[in-house]
Amino acid sequence: MEYNTVILSVEDKVGTITLNRPEWNNTFNIQMATELNKALKELEQDSKVNVVIINANGKNFCTGIDVNYVDGKSMEEYLPWVRLMEEMNLTIANIGKPVIASVHRIAVANGIGIVAACDLAIASETAKFGATAINVGLFCMGPAVPLLKSLGRKKTLELILTGDIIDADEALRIGLINKIVPDADLVEETKKYAKKLADKNPVAMQLGKKSFYQIEDMRFADAIELTNYHFATLCTMDSPQASVKEFLNRNNKVKKGN
Repeated sequence: MEYNTVILSVEDKVGTITLNRPEWNNTFNIQMATELNKALKELEQDSKVNVVIINANGKNFCTGIDVNYVDGKSMEEYLPWVRLMEEMNLTIANIGKPVIASVHRIAVANGIGIVAACDLAIASETAKFGATAINVGLFCMGPAVPLLKSLGRKKTLELILTGDIIDADEALRIGLINKIVPDADLVEETKKYAKKLADKNPVAMQLGKKSFYQIEDMRFADAIELTNYHFATLCTMDSPQASVKEFLNRNNKVKKGN
């Protein structure tokens, strides 16, 4: 597929989707939301890709949705648009490949929602985050869903009710992001992080991620049983079996060496 508002690239088992509406601070319009979803699904089907990075061109990572669309429409007109604006959160969870957000400068409204929805997130030291829709008379209802999953009730409510901006240190402290790096190192550090995951067994990684998201809302006993089933399934697959044999052979050589 040809993309106009995102850039898609693949290198060394890592697929990168770059948000590319810099003149609009990478706010989501209908086209960019549609293209991000399609790019995620395309990389899910690409056998050369084990891990996905979402980053952005321009001054800021993403400052939300394009609110120019909010202009006297009916509920029937708004609902498909709203669903499209939040669809990427479901897509990120539903694909088996880990998705890493690589965040610079400002990530607010739907921008913070993407960061929360991604499986992992790395931010530059000057990055800032906020659920800021309340400040323009709206509300971060869609972003609240991945935020609640990531941060819990009290911290999510604090962010979405106040619209306050937090810095990278606070984002790390509350669990919104996994790592802070110097601004100049963000691209290379994200690639290094992604490569670490890309070199793991992809069959195990993808089944494991899907299992994780399925158990998230289950009763404890049901989650245990589902993971039992998934682990037994994993043990029947050729690739994990080969990895286990390689590990055991390596371990036996170490023992003999001792």
